[in-house]
Amino acid sequence: MRSNALEKIGFLGLLFYCIISAVLNKDLRPELISRRGEGTAWVLTLIVGLALGILHWRLGSVPTMAWIFFGTLGFAALSMSLGNWMDRKTLLRVDGNGVSFKNGVRDVRFGWDDIRQINVIPLQWGKSVQVIGDGKHFEFRTLGEMQYQGEVRGRLGFAEGEAVLQYLLEQTALSLLKEEKGRYYYGRA
Repeated sequence: MRSNALEKIGFLGLLFYCIISAVLNKDLRPELISRRGEGTAWVLTLIVGLALGILHWRLGSVPTMAWIFFGTLGFAALSMSLGNWMDRKTLLRVDGNGVSFKNGVRDVRFGWDDIRQINVIPLQWGKSVQVIGDGKHFEFRTLGEMQYQGEVRGRLGFAEGEAVLQYLLEQTALSLLKEEKGRYYYGRA
């Protein structure tokens, strides 16, 4: 009887079931990137700030463009810190009742019937998956690997992202509405 059931769903169906079973009822977190760039941005901001302070103290004034440069560096460092903080707070959970997503600034929970649209957009590294419901949405990225000279230098997105996407499409029973330049738009028919 068991082999008969395996014949019905096939090997790929069984493989998909095994992958989804590993993803269900687990807290999924994205791959985290190195914080070296963030640290470098803060160090440069500090050095430029100190240099501007010394110039202002010695000369009495500093060119406006120098202050703009300092502000731009500070904004870049702050943006990187916010992005890294959100990545570390990001949590994606898929269970039998639906999907939830939290990242420090967004907390969204969808039942399967609440999801109205799923957009899949290819990126340089992985895919962007936009899950849209009534008045709320969230977005996650499937696994992408950054390579340099044939060697993987970094990973970002969810390692289980592709399996989560397939499971979302299966559970919501959304239809492919449009395909355009590698982008897929799923919705209720």
